[in-house]
Amino acid sequence: MHKIKPEAPITWTNGSARVLEAVPGQVKSADWPGRQEMSAEMSQTRRPGLRTSPQSSGIVDMENATPSRTALGVARMRALHQFSPQAGLFRDAYAIAILGEAAPAAQELEQEDERRLRMRLFVAARARFAEDWLAAAVRRGVRQLVVLGAGLDTFSLRNPYPDLSVFEVDHPATQAWKRKCIADSGLAEPAATRFVPVDFERQSLSAELAEAGLQSTAPAFFIWLGVVPYLTKEAIFNTLSWIAGIPGSEVVFDYSEPIENRDAAGQAAQAFHAARVASVGEPWISFFVPAELAKSLTELGFDEIEDLKSGDIAARFSGAPKAMTSNSGGHIIRARRSA
Repeated sequence: MHKIKPEAPITWTNGSARVLEAVPGQVKSADWPGRQEMSAEMSQTRRPGLRTSPQSSGIVDMENATPSRTALGVARMRALHQFSPQAGLFRDAYAIAILGEAAPAAQELEQEDERRLRMRLFVAARARFAEDWLAAAVRRGVRQLVVLGAGLDTFSLRNPYPDLSVFEVDHPATQAWKRKCIADSGLAEPAATRFVPVDFERQSLSAELAEAGLQSTAPAFFIWLGVVPYLTKEAIFNTLSWIAGIPGSEVVFDYSEPIENRDAAGQAAQAFHAARVASVGEPWISFFVPAELAKSLTELGFDEIEDLKSGDIAARFSGAPKAMTSNSGGHIIRARRSA
């Protein structure tokens, strides 16, 4: 099993995150909100016109063509992480640049309470695991990467694999905003990346990816971070079923356990963050019991599953025994259909 040895180990002890060691074609339009404006809106109330469709997709439909606020929030956490003592956990050379004026200042770390620290470290950890597992897939010969719900993720700008084709999928509004952020930052869109805008209310994910050039007869690696909690279970399993239908393919995603499965700190954290995302119209709606999820993935055809709860993540990064770590309820899971 692939082991990860980051530069700055961390642990969660008695529900608290603690540093153990600190080691050193472009879219432009005045109609799109600026990054600073979007950052300010993150703290406001629900945006009119943002709804979750009651139909099968379960994907948020942004009727007013406004980019996802949670995508911006996650991007700011990744950028802030670059200033932190734990930056070695996940290095991202473009996390700050892509945000422009909306990028956080290092001083914001001084305002970070335990809940925000735990969330930032989880966001960094899931990205680190996903990219390390991707590296293993590339070594096996995988040459296609699909980033579902890419937001302001910067892997395509950092892609170290010349032969890896990257397909970024997102709602048209969020994707156009991202491409404007890239242009405004003076960065070039990566030649190996194909942007695939998908309106999940009206378009088929598989059809749009095929049109963009994804080869369904060749294995692909799917990164699906920070998305699953916002979807209906029907939408989640429809997507997983399609991925499982591609021999040799692999998916990495994160999910949360029901609140009653979490320790006290995890319950408090979930209540806090769930309220924040719900207030901007993008609520968490799906949670999973690990054993039940594993059973469902196996039934879909995945035969290699690795599910890491928060305590496992902390143990890997810190080397501390699992008994010394707690369960905050967040998971990172990798599922592969080997043949």
